[in-house]
Amino acid sequence: MRKRLFIIALSLLLTFSTRTASAQTPTPASPAGPLYIVQAGDTLWDIAALFNTGINDIMLANGLPNADIYIGDRLVIPGLEGLSGTLITKIVPFGETLRSLSRQYRVDEALLKKLNHILSPTELYAGAKLIILQQDEQPAWPARSNLKPGETLLELAVRQATDAWTLAEINRLPGTWAGLPDDVLYLPSGSSDAKPTGLPAAFSSVNVTPLPLVQGITVQILTTVTEPVTLGGMLVDNPLNFFQMNGNSWVALQGVHAMLEPGIYPLRLEATLADGSSQSFEQNVLIASGYYRQETLFVELKTIDPAVTEPENAQILELVSSITAQRFWNGVFQSPAYFPDSFTSTFGKRREYKAIGSHEILLGFHTGLDFGGGTGLPITAPAPGVVVFAGPLEVRGNATLIDHGWGVFSSFWHQSEILVQVGQKVERGDIIGKVGGTGRVTGPHLHWEIWVNGIQVDPQEWLEKKFPH
Repeated sequence: MRKRLFIIALSLLLTFSTRTASAQTPTPASPAGPLYIVQAGDTLWDIAALFNTGINDIMLANGLPNADIYIGDRLVIPGLEGLSGTLITKIVPFGETLRSLSRQYRVDEALLKKLNHILSPTELYAGAKLIILQQDEQPAWPARSNLKPGETLLELAVRQATDAWTLAEINRLPGTWAGLPDDVLYLPSGSSDAKPTGLPAAFSSVNVTPLPLVQGITVQILTTVTEPVTLGGMLVDNPLNFFQMNGNSWVALQGVHAMLEPGIYPLRLEATLADGSSQSFEQNVLIASGYYRQETLFVELKTIDPAVTEPENAQILELVSSITAQRFWNGVFQSPAYFPDSFTSTFGKRREYKAIGSHEILLGFHTGLDFGGGTGLPITAPAPGVVVFAGPLEVRGNATLIDHGWGVFSSFWHQSEILVQVGQKVERGDIIGKVGGTGRVTGPHLHWEIWVNGIQVDPQEWLEKKFPH
């Protein structure tokens, strides 16, 4: 009987002490500070690092028996006593500043700096995760408007059916006299499309996707301008090429190199106006790791000899560096493989090429997408374009390169046969060659690359996403 009672008591203890995935962390009735709502993927370590506090401090402030947390849990963040509201995180868009974010979320710039440990405005880079204190039951301002050069706050207020004192108050200005030319001010009512503070007057808006940037991706920079301009710029050390979408919208597509060290890099936009004057804006952007895996391949010595590889690489780079102003494709690309889902190796893997019978090693990465299949299977064009190279190469074997326009190219290596010639126009689905095992290979397969403005990118993006979008 005594043993049976012990088992029942132990079962009850386990039942009431185990936290289920649906349970929420209890918070104090009167929390001494703002609350953070746990998001998908959060760990207590991540949250502690985000708010520059300790795991034990968070556990103590919230009465947590252990480090287990679940989506939707509301956590008091220690060290922020005296504040109230909800702590949220936002990805900083390109072109936003501390001033514009302060006005948008009704948070003092000094508090934004404190929450995010910002010492200099240059630390507010696009793609960063920004902590914002959101006051309860405070909707976002519905509209923004530019203060035109020579315009007073009173004139803007009349134009927007409000008053100058309200504009000064909601935009945290010291007085109605303190508006700056071309400043973006939030409005208490209405709707409008205004550029973020910091962008020159020639730029109506700039949308950089995705943010943060990641190794090996294709970046789209969609820009709307307010007047006829010539656009240019630079991402990292790559000159940007803009193409007109319609009257006011321009787009640039740019690859991010898969081996680029993760970190903070400059993105600069430049506009040359009709009178010859120019305007520019530069902001740092975050480039994150693609978390690519490692692999080792054993190959013939001559295929990793710099005397062979470097001239061939230079030849290909020269071809893909030319820019055709016409865009031949429209929509998502089609897989060039007979078996479209038979991936044998994906893009970006860090590769160690070891020479058979030698100690020579070449370090690099997998520059494309490999499809399995036997020799002789057909290879088709993934999108319309013009053939700019078709012939044998030492490393790439029988090779074909197609120009799709706007600096976008497809390349196909290791073919057993090439069925097109230079200058030939191809359409989506046209057979251009056959799978083989020529060049630096360990077996027959189709190796397909996408180049975007001189950089190899992940082809799977182009199979899943429409560019431009």
